[in-house]
Amino acid sequence: MSNAGATYLDAILEHHREAARSDSRVLDRLIDEVGSLDPTRGFRSALTGHERLGVIAEIKRRSPSKGDLHADLDPVEMARTYERGGASCLSVLTDVEYFGGSVDDLQTARAACGLPVLRKDFTVSPFDVVDARLMGADCVLLIAAALDRSELVDFHQLAVEIGLDVLVEIHDEAELESALIADATLIGVNQRDLVTFEVDHERAVRMGGVIPDHAVRIAESGVRGPDDARSLEAAGYDAVLVGETLVTSGDPAESVAALIG
Repeated sequence: MSNAGATYLDAILEHHREAARSDSRVLDRLIDEVGSLDPTRGFRSALTGHERLGVIAEIKRRSPSKGDLHADLDPVEMARTYERGGASCLSVLTDVEYFGGSVDDLQTARAACGLPVLRKDFTVSPFDVVDARLMGADCVLLIAAALDRSELVDFHQLAVEIGLDVLVEIHDEAELESALIADATLIGVNQRDLVTFEVDHERAVRMGGVIPDHAVRIAESGVRGPDDARSLEAAGYDAVLVGETLVTSGDPAESVAALIG
């Protein structure tokens, strides 16, 4: 893991790694279960092949830094609202302790619409990767700052083998190098600094110019509205992942449409 000092991420990762250490299931048996599942919906393909900016609309109840955002949201209603607004994909938080999410949120949201769904959580073990597929996700998140390079490569390979798309989240050029070694084809740049929690829009613009063309470029965190979306689109991004702005807006469908432009 990148050394980002004593960050909010450290506590979250330790919580998840502790759970992983006590997981006594047999990985091969879980992988065997995947064989009976329906194919995934194609998260990456939903973001390619059209001229408009893709929007990955997030179902997010709370955050560690801001507390409750929309604690009592209805994932069914929100998923349908996002789809109606023109979202390309969904992102659903499944972290319980820090974000108030759940596996149930992901499953009910996905069942309510036709959009492919990202499991937004802190993937720290191969069990987390397989669990994402078993719970019905179409894509899994791997955070480069949370994993060493060998973990990133191994988890990415496992995810692809079991039919998942993989969003690799990076912050800088060093993490981009790790993502490319892992053969990432979906690369997200988190605009939020892990130490200060401030949004660094200029870094996202810079990184948009160095991610190779074969990867789908996604800007994450701190997208406040259409002006940010246009700036990121101009910097080469194919899509934006937006949570807080949408769940706190009075009209999420209209807000998604405005981001698309």
